[in-house]
Amino acid sequence: MERNQLHRQVTQMRQSFFDQGFLDDQFIQLEELQDDTNPNFVEEVATLFYRDSGRFLASLEQAMEKSPLDFVKLDNYMQQFKGSCSSIGAKRVRNECNQFKEYCRAGNSDGCMRTFQQLKREYATLKRKLESYFQLVRQVGPREMATRRR
Repeated sequence: MERNQLHRQVTQMRQSFFDQGFLDDQFIQLEELQDDTNPNFVEEVATLFYRDSGRFLASLEQAMEKSPLDFVKLDNYMQQFKGSCSSIGAKRVRNECNQFKEYCRAGNSDGCMRTFQQLKREYATLKRKLESYFQLVRQVGPREMATRRR
């Protein structure tokens, strides 16, 4: 593929993340921290997020299997996970975290279960999209990703 075409594809893909509500301005702030001395900063942060967040999801999964549900514990786990999501700008996933926390406060087991399943779908979708994006960025070159505005 021609370099200019790849560059357009990167730009369009990135913009779609914002247009579709997958990412928020925190992602832009991460991009602004990326420079020539650390040209893969955003990808490294996203990789760390997915590695670390897997542990949060595993803890949540285990806590969701208990009966009755410990809503205080679930809420605490979700608060930690939500913080991680916020750090990379994972807007849709963070929104599901908020919904889950509301169901915890209401003591709604069914709501927690449904929302947790939706959260895992949003999480997996964003992971796939970001992996594709970073793969394309590597083809174009890391400088193409640095400090792009919406």
